Amino acid sequence: ERELDVLAGVLRRIGGESFTSPRLRSLQDSLRDASAHVEQLAKLIQRLQSVRNELVRPIAGIILWKAHCAFALENWRAKWGKVVPQWLAAVGEVEALGALAVYSYENPDDPFPEIREEGAHFEGEQLGHPLLPRRSCVRNDVRLGVAPKVLIVSGSNMSGKSTLLRTVGVNAVLALAGAPVRARRLAISPLAIGATIRVQDSLQAGMSRFYAEISRIKQLMETASGARPLLFLLEEVLAGTNSQDRKAGAEILIREFVAKSAIGLVTTHDLALAGAVDVLGPAAANVHFEDQLVDGKLSFDYILRPGVVTKSNALALMRAIGLLDGNGPAKPSST
Repeated sequence: ERELDVLAGVLRRIGGESFTSPRLRSLQDSLRDASAHVEQLAKLIQRLQSVRNELVRPIAGIILWKAHCAFALENWRAKWGKVVPQWLAAVGEVEALGALAVYSYENPDDPFPEIREEGAHFEGEQLGHPLLPRRSCVRNDVRLGVAPKVLIVSGSNMSGKSTLLRTVGVNAVLALAGAPVRARRLAISPLAIGATIRVQDSLQAGMSRFYAEISRIKQLMETASGARPLLFLLEEVLAGTNSQDRKAGAEILIREFVAKSAIGLVTTHDLALAGAVDVLGPAAANVHFEDQLVDGKLSFDYILRPGVVTKSNALALMRAIGLLDGNGPAKPSST
């Protein structure tokens, strides 16, 4: 009952607005008189629930109160039940459009994207993640299209690879939803978007992380065969297998994605995957993030650079948290 009262209030608010947009006017027209019908339903349910009152209960049994309420509810369902999904869909769309409008209002410096109608294209200048503070957010350029179609992103731990995938993905979603983007400029074509970010195993399903990942990649491959080109974002691709199989499998997958006119990014710790560029030619390019050791502490600038990363930081991180002491495990402190 309370939820119906809230819905009726939302419907009244939408119905009372003076929209100028043709789309919003169309949604408003589809909700005409919906608030009154929802209020009527709420009253019928309130009447049905009144039998819980100890004073009403004895009388309700005599006059068949529940039966009368049931007939009234069934009559309401017969009249309006079929259009309820349309009302909810319209309210949901208005809410979504409102959320995009609020985002645009709160971020006046973010530009709207340029939409390219043909091919697979993503060209972002000074891309940033909307959830990172503007002052500390390091922005990077990402260009995917005719050449290269795929960027293989290498780098050490915590250097920014996963954040780059999320940055590209969230800006693509914002752009295609009609919202402004966190970038200096973004040109994008209509794309399907798929990712293998944070793939997890499942004890309930008896599924390993590797199997979950290749199952997700299979879904992406099927999506790439659809009408829209695919923007794929593969995080630590095929991490659950040995380096030799990983390199061979990744090369096959990337070639297949490229053959289906898809574009995307692939992150990896395995520098052997960087050799895929030699096989794929101009369709792929290597980029990387670096870290620096400053006064015994790791420092990251999060700047995307061309080429392959030349060092790793796993041992340095282990030493930084005290897991390693010199060349071996840290000795337990004496008490």
